[in-house]
Amino acid sequence: MIKKPFKDIELSRLGLGNMRFHTSDPAGLKIKYDEAHEVIDYAYNHGINYFDTAHVYNKGDSERCLGECISKYPRDSYYLATKFNINAEKDYKRMFNEQLERLKTDRIDFYLVHCLLENNIDEYLSCGLIDFLEDMRSQGKIRYIGFSSHASTQSLERFADSHPFDFCQIQLNYFDWFFGNSKSEYEALVKRNIPIMVMEPVRGGRLSSLTPDAEAILKEAHPEWSISSWALRFVKSLPGVQVILSGMNDLDQMRDNLETFSTDDNLSDEDMATLEKAVRLFKKQLTIPCTACRYCVDHCPMKINIPEYLKVLNDVKANGDMNLWKAKNVDSEGTPADCIGCGSCTVQCPQSLEIPKYMAELAEKLEKHGH
Repeated sequence: MIKKPFKDIELSRLGLGNMRFHTSDPAGLKIKYDEAHEVIDYAYNHGINYFDTAHVYNKGDSERCLGECISKYPRDSYYLATKFNINAEKDYKRMFNEQLERLKTDRIDFYLVHCLLENNIDEYLSCGLIDFLEDMRSQGKIRYIGFSSHASTQSLERFADSHPFDFCQIQLNYFDWFFGNSKSEYEALVKRNIPIMVMEPVRGGRLSSLTPDAEAILKEAHPEWSISSWALRFVKSLPGVQVILSGMNDLDQMRDNLETFSTDDNLSDEDMATLEKAVRLFKKQLTIPCTACRYCVDHCPMKINIPEYLKVLNDVKANGDMNLWKAKNVDSEGTPADCIGCGSCTVQCPQSLEIPKYMAELAEKLEKHGH
């Protein structure tokens, strides 16, 4: 396991995210401890020393599960990262003490102001949390203070400039680098000399499986590399990145990722060009090129707002089924399930899109997930 210096310590380049363990209940709150502990033990015994969790993960069970397992090892041999989310809890003092108990420790190595958003940045800046964290640091109960952000780049910059933070955690992957805000966020943090902890390097698993043509480009360049490893290698190659978190929930994932982090090699310029070519093809093949001309809507007998539903389906294809809820917000008399496959929309579509097929695909997904 390769490591990288961080202030006066060294951190494994790969960190274990403790948010995606298998659970035993329909609500996904009770972790299967035996399976999770096998993963945690394997990670620790193969050189991973950075373990990330939060009080909102599995409503505290993630911290309990991690604490129960990791506490059997010498305390100076690993580093704990956890977080406080003000949108889920207001009493940060009580929560901090509960977190120490759940993690079976007397200190948190990396403590994060969790999930910075436009709707909570002012509360975070005014509630006293940061002063409290500094007080805990002075007492030896916290070592480093940082924050994680899902806000705009502008809000991230505003928050980063409000306090001398030790690190920041952002969503960073090659898809969001080319098509989202990852690059601007990364550059803002590098400019401020703030080390970056990476979440979602494989975009919740979405970058583990691309379209066949996109995968073929990557496989031709490096047949021995897994598709997932391209995502990890991309992030690993960025000099401002400190630790790359992966929510590994089985040993096969763990072994593949450990192989990727066994050597300190970066993507070459040629590799970067190959990856960009693949991801641009992936996005083109992934999304439905609807221009929202609405010719289809004018001729739909079921009065389905086709362009808006196609927008939802594109979001689901790019970002996952968790975005299916957006279909509820579509202003439409008919729904995808009402499509009768008459083909009047396809006849009118300048892009010759197979609209009935897409309506059926979205309807099936909505039914499967209870939307």
